[in-house]
Amino acid sequence: MAQRHVSVWQPFFLASDSSAAVDAAVELERLGYSRIWFSGGFEEQIPPRFREILDGTERIGVAPGILSIWHTAPADAAAFTAEAQRVHPGRFLLGLGASHAVVVEGNGTAYRKPYSKMVDYLDALDAAGIPPEQRILAALGPRMMGLSRDRSAGAHPYFVPAEHTAEARQTLGTGPLLAPEVAVVLEQDATAARATARQYTTMYLAMPNYTNNLRRFGWTDDDLADGGSDRLVDALIPWGTVEQVAAGIEKHYQAGADEVAIQVLNGGDATAFPADAFRALAAALI
Repeated sequence: MAQRHVSVWQPFFLASDSSAAVDAAVELERLGYSRIWFSGGFEEQIPPRFREILDGTERIGVAPGILSIWHTAPADAAAFTAEAQRVHPGRFLLGLGASHAVVVEGNGTAYRKPYSKMVDYLDALDAAGIPPEQRILAALGPRMMGLSRDRSAGAHPYFVPAEHTAEARQTLGTGPLLAPEVAVVLEQDATAARATARQYTTMYLAMPNYTNNLRRFGWTDDDLADGGSDRLVDALIPWGTVEQVAAGIEKHYQAGADEVAIQVLNGGDATAFPADAFRALAAALI
């Protein structure tokens, strides 16, 4: 397994203004975090925020988690990646994902054969000169995980328990990057912590890509209902003290993750940056 890295996944970086986003990125870089992940959005162009953060920092990596292959054309993704690599070599990683039917069809596009769509997208990136090591796939199931192994730097699974991380490592083998997102709640009261977690889980448990993936690991319809059973919430979202949350994140490293992208849940306010939480987690993990 490659050297362990601790990263950040936070919607704040797209929801906030440029100045606040760059200021937060500078602090995360100072604290020793390896990379900042946030959504690539669902527009035709990659948000300029990725370049703004690269331009405003010195070392930290930046990655879309993820850029939808249904919304941004391969030529535009390739051009953005090539320019980012030219100006900031090795710091931009193009995170790609097949998104979800409810999102794609909301724009009037038929969500058909996402695996084939991804293959075609990667073919176009190859033709544009973007090598596999400059991209990563948001893989969940074994087939997309295999594609991430064979045609990208690795996999960036989202909304997964540590058991998925272990399976992903088996599929990827020892070389490719495995960087799961892990949401956490720094709250010691069980009722309050799970209530905050369910503000997050409720949305994702309405998406078949995620629920089908969880069912593969034995989670039942009862577990998936009403924002998730306590058992499921606890498996997906480490909560409690800094030490307890760090122990939950550690499960993913022990399962084979090279990098964990930590998303601190703070009650659904995407415009507030949980700086204190990331300072405490840096002290515990980095």
